[in-house]
Amino acid sequence: MIRMFRSEWMKMRRTVIWLLAVVSPVLAALVGVLNVQENTSADRTWLEALGIMAVLHAMLFLPLLTGVFAALVCRFEHAGGGWKQLLALPVTRSQVYLMKFVFVMMLLAITQLLFLTGLLLIGAVLGFQGPVPWTDILRSVCGGWVACLPLAALQLAVATAWQSFAAPLAVNVVFTLPNMLVANSADYGPYYPWVQPLLAMMPAGPDRFGAFHVAEVSLFGVIGGSFVLFLVGGWAYFAKKAV
Repeated sequence: MIRMFRSEWMKMRRTVIWLLAVVSPVLAALVGVLNVQENTSADRTWLEALGIMAVLHAMLFLPLLTGVFAALVCRFEHAGGGWKQLLALPVTRSQVYLMKFVFVMMLLAITQLLFLTGLLLIGAVLGFQGPVPWTDILRSVCGGWVACLPLAALQLAVATAWQSFAAPLAVNVVFTLPNMLVANSADYGPYYPWVQPLLAMMPAGPDRFGAFHVAEVSLFGVIGGSFVLFLVGGWAYFAKKAV
């Protein structure tokens, strides 16, 4: 498995995938700075900045990046008979599939760490008062990462099934764009997988979902259930896929 990880690293280290991981945190930080500065009546708190940044980052970019990362980690195998060459090595299909999933989640973890870095920089530059609410911030950042598990599993299944690089991205865009409407629905929001990163990253409050304060049916039912369904389904397809 370590050699397989090194192989994936060698293939990805000189691609644009690392620049893509930076885009969303940077844009979210800019939005956070502009909104906090313009809203002079609001208190400059850490959780306010976190909520502002999470709207753009978790509602649109994080789900979209999940699809981009999944498509990129399978791109080399779809070109020039790469799957045949990879599976001819002394590795099982389960190991290959699992390693690619782990790599996608690692890229998402890097994105979340960059998001956290952007939030801390905003707080330092704008001089937020009071101690850093590490519990709430880390719960939000980790919650957004966990909420991406089913999306990564589904997008990896689509990326391994279709050779076209654009196909997985198109599927992800189609299901991500409704987030702007679904996120405002208390009836449908908790059950829609693509909106879970937003619900998981929003700071806790009396009138909103927040971090791991989302309803248990949402956290364990939607995120956990859809993750198991998509991962097992994708793995089963890949195990029988003709290459």
